Amino acid sequence: MLKLENIHTFYGPIEALKGISLEVHKGEIVSLIGSNGAGKSTSLMTISGVVAPAEGSIILNGATIFGLPPHEVVRMGISHVPEGRRIFPRLSVLENLEMGAFLGRGSFEEILGAVFELFPILKERSHQQGGTLSGGEQQMLAIGRALMSDPEVLLLDEPSLGLAPIMVTKIFRTIHEINSRGKTVLLVEQNARAALKLSHRGYVIESGAITLEGKSEDLLKNEKVKHAYLGE
Repeated sequence: MLKLENIHTFYGPIEALKGISLEVHKGEIVSLIGSNGAGKSTSLMTISGVVAPAEGSIILNGATIFGLPPHEVVRMGISHVPEGRRIFPRLSVLENLEMGAFLGRGSFEEILGAVFELFPILKERSHQQGGTLSGGEQQMLAIGRALMSDPEVLLLDEPSLGLAPIMVTKIFRTIHEINSRGKTVLLVEQNARAALKLSHRGYVIESGAITLEGKSEDLLKNEKVKHAYLGE
């Protein structure tokens, strides 16, 4: 479904991604783990068009999306939930969700109903300003907003960042539910253990390069991964 080949991305003279290649198959959850500054967020921003790649290939369902601007990437079927949520704090919950539906890929009412089914608290607080929600509720809103475009692939960047443990568990259960409803997920997550337990396959990125890949269950047993990312 989504394939990156030999992607090089720069910030000025600094090469942030050094020829990464990865694949996400339809119906999968694939995790991308690594330390801070390894290139995880840059990978997602490159896919979504926020950062322009200098070289390589990005293919979605057989069509190239390399170099497309973000709104065209969304139109093609990819939504990105950025690190830090980045909701519109002065807009209501409903208005935030409406912003996610601006391309109108599907029935607004049907998609809104599905989002409210996933996140009942958002329906309860639909007229409340987004900035007054708790951190966990804002993360739900950010995910819900991304789902409003009815994407085929959902890019999630650090969804557990800054959340209480009970909310982290809830968010990961919701990601599993989203996947079970047919959405393909590429997950960037600092909590490597939780990410690998949730995902089908995983990649390890170090200093802008993919250094390991495989089934998540195998990566959980890998000595290098256990030492570097699992605290074992």
